[in-house]
Amino acid sequence: MLKEYRTIREVVGPLMLVDQVEGVSYNELVEIKQANGEIRRGKVLEINGSKALVQLFESSNGLQIESSSARFLGHSIELGVSMDMLGRVFDGMGNPRDNGPQLIPDKRMDINGEPLNPAARDYPNEFIQTGVSAIDGLNTLVRGQKLPVFSGSGLPHAQLATQIARQARVLGAHEKFAVVFGAIGITFEEAEYFISDFRRTGAIERAVLFMNLANDPAIERIATPRMALTAAEYLAYEKDMHVLVILTDITNYAEALREVSAARKEVPGRRGYPGYLYTDLASMYERAGRVIGKKGSITQIPILTMPEDDKTHPIPDLTGYITEGQIILSRELHRKGISPPIDVLPSLSRLKDKGIGAGKTREDHAATMNQLFAAYSRGKDAKELAVILGDAALTDVDKKYAAFADEFEKKYVSQGYQTNRSIEETLNLGWGLLSILPRNELKRIRDDMLDKYLHDNTIEETRDEVEEEHS
Repeated sequence: MLKEYRTIREVVGPLMLVDQVEGVSYNELVEIKQANGEIRRGKVLEINGSKALVQLFESSNGLQIESSSARFLGHSIELGVSMDMLGRVFDGMGNPRDNGPQLIPDKRMDINGEPLNPAARDYPNEFIQTGVSAIDGLNTLVRGQKLPVFSGSGLPHAQLATQIARQARVLGAHEKFAVVFGAIGITFEEAEYFISDFRRTGAIERAVLFMNLANDPAIERIATPRMALTAAEYLAYEKDMHVLVILTDITNYAEALREVSAARKEVPGRRGYPGYLYTDLASMYERAGRVIGKKGSITQIPILTMPEDDKTHPIPDLTGYITEGQIILSRELHRKGISPPIDVLPSLSRLKDKGIGAGKTREDHAATMNQLFAAYSRGKDAKELAVILGDAALTDVDKKYAAFADEFEKKYVSQGYQTNRSIEETLNLGWGLLSILPRNELKRIRDDMLDKYLHDNTIEETRDEVEEEHS
């Protein structure tokens, strides 16, 4: 039987202290009932002897502690899940916000997930096609991977997120694919953009959206990504679906964590963030992956805005430690009008080698990827040299590399937010760009592959176009 306590001692900001409690556990859900019948909810943050510290989900404004009572519900926050979630929009606490009916759940799941034995993990090794060349061709996303996007304030990460959510698919005949989209602390305008884009393109039919707005309480912001991941775990491990989880913006999540930590008067760590930021982020990111014996999988793309474009800031820094690479958006490329402005050189996918090659993408993928990286790097160096010394200081080969770098940004990286390229189109485009360079410069590709792929009609056209432009 649930006990009701009338021993609320004090309320400070979003925190409430309840005294003389028994049998209460960490993360347990609490209902606070006021004299007028209004019910507010919270969860247990800390237990010390007979005292329980409760974090309120709603505002504490107008809470009369003398006449209020607290009831501990004996379980943590749960999400009701069913297949009917697909095509629906929820708020950050899992309540419908699309004017649709309440969900009739198949089961209720703890939003903190269940511990997974590391020995039960399967290695990610299957290619996911996002339709974005800079990701598919050079920083490949693999099924079961966690690959964050490092963005900056004002950069178009929202457009990139919707593009990936709309276009992403597992290459396979009968693979069931779903997208779970968790938006954390976004503005009303952004929420409307996401919802309308999903509805306009029909992507909502295979998506579940969780929307937490900027004016929602901090605690809801902490719960939202866990709601999204719980829905993903249900679809992946119980319904055998391949699920892509997109979370934006992790920076807002970390700020909410800092707010709660400050309210608890904890000793701050780096830049004021709590010392447990690493473990807290890890408890979210590590819920991606594949499980031996299960058909489904969870692939994660967390998106974060780097404060002041600083990749040494604690949020991108710790995220980079936990995850398996990063896609970095460049302000310089954005100013040039390149969309999406993905800076391919500092970007990385640590698992890409496992998801490419014959039988997965194409036999020439690894070789062309390495060659494109090398050529673009040298082309950028040549352009920097030309700025200092002038074009006359460049050799003929360096001029070709500089032309290659320009064309690479213009045609390969910049594709807009509506273009969906197959992996074959991306690879063929790469070959077309490599044809700008003399054959003896393509040292990272075997001769048999050069013979097979380098003499295509489209490639000859690309070379002619470039020579005309730069003559």
